[in-house]
Amino acid sequence: MKRVLVIGSGGAGKSTLARGIADKTGLPLIHLDTEYWRPGWVETPTEEWAAKVEKLVAGDSWIIDGNYSSTFPLRMPRADTIILVERPRWRCLARVAKRKIKYFGRVRPDLAEGCPERFSLEFFKWVWGFPNRSQPRIQEAIAAHGAHATQIVIETDSASRMFLDTIDPKTD
Repeated sequence: MKRVLVIGSGGAGKSTLARGIADKTGLPLIHLDTEYWRPGWVETPTEEWAAKVEKLVAGDSWIIDGNYSSTFPLRMPRADTIILVERPRWRCLARVAKRKIKYFGRVRPDLAEGCPERFSLEFFKWVWGFPNRSQPRIQEAIAAHGAHATQIVIETDSASRMFLDTIDPKTD
């Protein structure tokens, strides 16, 4: 496990799991939200974003936390492990709401500088629609670009903890 994708709905626990894997393995952790957003919630232009992702995945080892499905064809072929974090949509929505309250007006550790947490009804709608809209796309992308990789589905917090317990700690 040297090049790991952690994908799933907002609020599913991707960033927490990715941090746990990084802590255990010592692999570099990349939060795509940190890389994509510019101060003031300005998006990276499409061509620039693709070039940036190509550079990010060129490394020998990494953990990449985030969806950004347009970059699946760049990331999945390089991944040796793809972890899909699936949670019920009500749990994802509850976690997103809790996170928004906790960090409102401040920048979360997995977001870019200059992008303070804010309330966005569109994001809540995106989370609600994730299972119907994005899950099929993820499965199609894995079949097309990531079938060679070890595929792991994490559906509960206890499964996440058990998975982390199976990882050999980093040896420096």
